[in-house]
Amino acid sequence: MSGHHEPVQLSPELEELNRVRHQFEGMMLEYKFGIDEIMTKLNILREEFSHRNDYSPIEHVSCRLKSPESILAKAVRKGLEPTIEQIVAEVHDIAGVRVTCSFISDAYRVFDMIAAQDDISVLQVRDYIAEPKENGYQSLHMLVEVPVFLSERVHKVKVEVQIRTIAMDFWASLEHKIYYKYDGDVPESLLAELRDAAATASRLDVTMERLHDDVKALGTNTDRYIDPRRAGTIELPDSLLRTFWPQADAADPVPALVELPPPGRSEV
Repeated sequence: MSGHHEPVQLSPELEELNRVRHQFEGMMLEYKFGIDEIMTKLNILREEFSHRNDYSPIEHVSCRLKSPESILAKAVRKGLEPTIEQIVAEVHDIAGVRVTCSFISDAYRVFDMIAAQDDISVLQVRDYIAEPKENGYQSLHMLVEVPVFLSERVHKVKVEVQIRTIAMDFWASLEHKIYYKYDGDVPESLLAELRDAAATASRLDVTMERLHDDVKALGTNTDRYIDPRRAGTIELPDSLLRTFWPQADAADPVPALVELPPPGRSEV
């Protein structure tokens, strides 16, 4: 028996299918590289803030690459031809990065830092924080274009960046799970509760940012140490406290503050 194998001759249809598959895989790889570029930029900013400051506006960063099935399904919904060119031109959320911040002002600060980078082009901005969607959804969306340096060329890739607070992210995660469970057909009663929850989350964001600003003001010229006996107290609404201690009954006391020794003194 001879060890030589004749090359398999594919039919024209299979040849075309193989060509399209290879082209699609190349497209997906380029979007993955685009995500890598944005993630690297954000991680650099996080590390810089960790080095220079006590506080970073970036709490968490995550990413996702849309699956081929989801891409094709969206192309069909948009009435596009199933070609690579049409998909790249019209489907803008194939590559996505999500940035979670503590406060609303942080979201806009991160937006400004991304937009200021010389090699990033901002193609589109949708501010759902200033103008929430009808269902209550809030987030700051920016569609950016970032260069990916390949071996023989530079390819510009579109990446959707979503910037939101922790409260906004929690609400959006719950809303997504509810829509998935009901396959998009959510009862109106639940939709109304979601809108109420969105309003509650928005109020929480405003309250927490105000408290954050108050704490910063109290900490001015104290060399990072605030003696609670001299700084006074900040009154927190009971509903806000129950957010952090949900297991407590109404009659339970709020956990007491631990008294800290003044600077320069240590307990024996």
